[in-house]
Amino acid sequence: MDVRLESAPERSAAGALGPERRPVVARLVLASCLMLFLELALIRWLGANIVHLSYFTNFVLLGSFLGIGLGFLIAREAWSILPWTAVLLAVLVAGVRAFPVSIDRAGSDVIYFTSLRTTGPPAWLVLPIVFLLTAAILAGPAEAVGRCFADLDPLTAYRWDLIGSLLGIGLFTLLSFVWAPSVVWGVLVAGALVVLAGARARPLAVVAAVVVVGALLAESTASGVSWSPYYKITTRTDTSGGVTRVFISVNGVPHQSMSPASWKLTRSSAIYGAPYAHRDQSVPLGNVLVVGAGSGSDVAIALAEGARHVDAVDIDPRLVEIGVKGNPDHAYQDPRVTRHVNDGRAFLENTDHRYDLILFALPDSLALVSGASQIRLESFLFTEEALRSARDHLTAHGVFAMYNYYRESWLIDRLGGTAAAAFGHAPCIDTVSGATAVVSVARDPRDQRCTAGNHLLPASYPAPVHDNAPFLYYDGGMVPAIYLWALGGILLISLVLVRAVGGPFRQMRPYADLFCMGAAFLLLETKNIATFANLFGTTWIVNAMVFAGVLLSVLAAVEATRRLPTPPLRVLFLLVAVGLALAYLVKPEWMLQLSFWPRLVVAVVEAFVPIFVANIAFAKRFAESDSSRAAFGVNLLGAILGGCLEYAALLTGYRNLLVVVAGLYLLAFLLKPSDARSGTASGLRAGAAAAGAGPR
Repeated sequence: MDVRLESAPERSAAGALGPERRPVVARLVLASCLMLFLELALIRWLGANIVHLSYFTNFVLLGSFLGIGLGFLIAREAWSILPWTAVLLAVLVAGVRAFPVSIDRAGSDVIYFTSLRTTGPPAWLVLPIVFLLTAAILAGPAEAVGRCFADLDPLTAYRWDLIGSLLGIGLFTLLSFVWAPSVVWGVLVAGALVVLAGARARPLAVVAAVVVVGALLAESTASGVSWSPYYKITTRTDTSGGVTRVFISVNGVPHQSMSPASWKLTRSSAIYGAPYAHRDQSVPLGNVLVVGAGSGSDVAIALAEGARHVDAVDIDPRLVEIGVKGNPDHAYQDPRVTRHVNDGRAFLENTDHRYDLILFALPDSLALVSGASQIRLESFLFTEEALRSARDHLTAHGVFAMYNYYRESWLIDRLGGTAAAAFGHAPCIDTVSGATAVVSVARDPRDQRCTAGNHLLPASYPAPVHDNAPFLYYDGGMVPAIYLWALGGILLISLVLVRAVGGPFRQMRPYADLFCMGAAFLLLETKNIATFANLFGTTWIVNAMVFAGVLLSVLAAVEATRRLPTPPLRVLFLLVAVGLALAYLVKPEWMLQLSFWPRLVVAVVEAFVPIFVANIAFAKRFAESDSSRAAFGVNLLGAILGGCLEYAALLTGYRNLLVVVAGLYLLAFLLKPSDARSGTASGLRAGAAAAGAGPR
């Protein structure tokens, strides 16, 4: 193969950053930082306050993405949306605070762990409004970024834009680390919008900023409300019945209650004592692992049952703190207890301890980590591989158990079947009040004590889920109609808005290859998020690592394009194909067998090398476009399509998304104009944003 490396383009005079350019760079960094920070803040805040939205987190993501694209297109026009951004944000925040939305869904082939009551406007009305307002709000800072691009050399502008984006991610990660309440996010966003607003619009921006901060201050100082890296947590104390109980909700969903262990064992529910009743009582209860330890009630029960030592694991540090300060049994102060703030699956994969009892105590992914992934039906804690890992961490006479309010009988049978597949024999299944259940299974069936009322697995039930397709709460079949209708609406709205702002679609026909590249890139990012969640846990720090890794890969592509000779497009597409093939062949279960640092190195290479090469290819192709406006619009639509295609994982599994990605890149290569020339990375920031390179 004749491979000629093409020289990096010479830097234009505009690339030299003189004193007159520094205010432009400062504004660009501020707007880019705000754009990424605001996107992440809206995903978290809206998911915490609109219960239904927790299961459609990519509605906010795709709305943000559409807004960013429209902002770049608006930057080419004489009119501006930026002066109205603060007002639109005030309308959204005040509206959500004034009309809180919660739903109760039951009897579906998709389970939503939601509120037990319905309030506020219907979901069919709320979701489109949130989508459109999110797009309009994000268009403002994106427009500011786009106008700065016109005053700087493209690669110089893109470099500073990436730096601003990384600052936005870093700042939001820092605030997550310190459990900052929503009012802190609001102060930072409102302040940035006031600075970015022009002199004529600044008074209006100040008034809107006061509304935003005031509404969020009222939320943050409300009784019983606090924030963790994952949730908006609300606590309520009840003293009826002669016992003090603290009810804890997360993101509007009832999550757990904190009360004395003696009360839970004798007066609350039979589920709490069942795991201990089903084990061989002649075997001393030594080490116990409680995943989902939360406020400590299950830990206190384990101690009351005679545990010698308890490893208490919970992903959320604020829930643990509530238990440390308020658990009536003072479970976390007991010297027999060791606290671990970690993802349950990640803890299992990284410990060599063995336990007499492993208990999954009311954990579920459906109240966790809004924005960490897009489908919100998955849980890597309840796959067959995860239960096999639990089995391998039991002693010879050890027992595994899990309990929860599972909502549907088919989910109870699926989990019972998963335990049977992982352990090689049927478990004990206790059902309480219909949809609440305890699944208990011993490593050795001779150590398992089932009762006369044991629920037997039916002849047919939903198959266990696996790491490649961990959609525990999805009953299978076709993609649910509620998703198809919603995603169809997103595509239709996006088409209308891009046509209105970007001009006739016929101008975009030469850029069909960019459409495919945009869809492919977003799917590739989705797969990487899922892989890292499986390998390292569904934690906020892992998500931040993926987001930053994507941006650093794009930044590396920019610097490589600026400084080094690059291969022609055909070679770059070939390298992307090779990277995708390697990612497909290297299975996550193989990487899980590695220790942490080798696993991290392999995962980073597998995930980010294709992103790096793909961004060089996109830069070269985008730079040669005759109409960056038309090229951007097509790529934007492709990226939104990629966000909708994420739901194909319900049918294909995450690994097979790579096949879809490879097909889209192949189609992009075939649709590439035959006279396409190799170019510089002009306009790369717009292209990378439209290609989904920005963080989720």
